[in-house]
Amino acid sequence: MTQSVDRIVLPPAFPDHTQLPESDGTFVKNFQEHPQSLILTDSIGQILQERHPDGQYAIGQDCGIYWRETEPPEKGAEAPDWFYVPNVPPNLDGHSILDFRF
Repeated sequence: MTQSVDRIVLPPAFPDHTQLPESDGTFVKNFQEHPQSLILTDSIGQILQERHPDGQYAIGQDCGIYWRETEPPEKGAEAPDWFYVPNVPPNLDGHSILDFRF
């Protein structure tokens, strides 16, 4: 009895955070986005410190989150005005999260 095995071909790896563009050159559409993000972050700062006394969380704003590969790459990004990610380390590979461009 002969058994055949189908070969699985995976797509190429998605670029990592150091290989994706952080800007598409367009202007912000709402001039209030940045102040609103700061107010939101400041308003929950004490709660986040209570919930994460070890500082294991991240807040981001005006970032492109890539969810699919496109050409140009910026077309595959969504840009939420503000987001919170619980239980993540403040450093990634020895670098502050602020050092990376998403």
